[in-house]
Amino acid sequence: MPESAIENTPQVETKEVKVSKLAGIYKFRELGLLGFIIILSILIQLRNPSFLSIENINDMVTNTAILSILALGMMLILITRGIDLSIGSTIAISGMLVAQTVSTYQHLNPFVVILLGTVIGMVCGAVNGFLISKWGLLPIIATLAMMNIFRGITYKISGGEWISSYQMPEGFVSIATGKTLGINNLIVIAIIIYLLIYYMINHTRTGRQIYAVGSNPDSAKVSGIKEGRILMLVYTVMGGLAGLSGVLWVSKFASAQGDTASGYELTVIAACILGGVSIAGGSGKIAGVILGSVLIGILNNALPLLNVSPFWQTGIQGSIILVAVIVNTLVKRGVDRNNLMRRKI
Repeated sequence: MPESAIENTPQVETKEVKVSKLAGIYKFRELGLLGFIIILSILIQLRNPSFLSIENINDMVTNTAILSILALGMMLILITRGIDLSIGSTIAISGMLVAQTVSTYQHLNPFVVILLGTVIGMVCGAVNGFLISKWGLLPIIATLAMMNIFRGITYKISGGEWISSYQMPEGFVSIATGKTLGINNLIVIAIIIYLLIYYMINHTRTGRQIYAVGSNPDSAKVSGIKEGRILMLVYTVMGGLAGLSGVLWVSKFASAQGDTASGYELTVIAACILGGVSIAGGSGKIAGVILGSVLIGILNNALPLLNVSPFWQTGIQGSIILVAVIVNTLVKRGVDRNNLMRRKI
């Protein structure tokens, strides 16, 4: 063996070890997030024994269900290097239109109501998709504009008034509060959405194309993937999930208002980022997104239990999100850099 090769062997081995360690961390970061959630839960329980009570756990899970549904839709958009700032307004307009409908037609079947809200959301999402895929508008610009338009329409059709529980039939309220096989309907619906999204991104050609568009748009075009069709699809799916969430939101809280879910899109994006979804596109897992949503749910539930000042709660959540983003970025950058060095070797 040449002397130069012998001298370089330890360096090669060292680099390969670094690559494997970083790749392992990046690949199994969901386990780290799960571990953090468990440790955090134990610490909170030591401070407040009511945290892990059956009643409080049920409250956390049901509150997290809607967030996780929305986070899965946002994951698809972030994978394609996009963003949707209009989902809070889509929730509001869907919830308001559905609430007005059920208050007038008291005997509508709950499945029809869910379908109506989902379709309204899909129309909103399709508008975003059209502006981005056909007109070439930047996602942040298009969805920011539609966020204000949808919110304005919601205020207009509501006349500035809100619809309360006494105007809603029991069948509608039971969509979110009722149970199926002893399990809260919100949890059942969320699980169904998890399974559908999991199947789509892991076992269909469309799912592979979504990741391809986000990983390398130019290569995707060369491969014959129609980027416009994929973008239209993910924004329509996001809109449909937001419309569905609008129904669930109004049903759960028995109230429809013009400012419903105002700013909630930022919480959804935070759940995705905590779950390891790359804002640069091409990367994201369902398990990570669900865990990110759970972490947000725990923070929202635990901080008030610990008597943390409302002024500090948002700051604490923001700090945790910032740390997660920095760690995720550094690890991914290290993996990319070491993989590049490995290819050169």
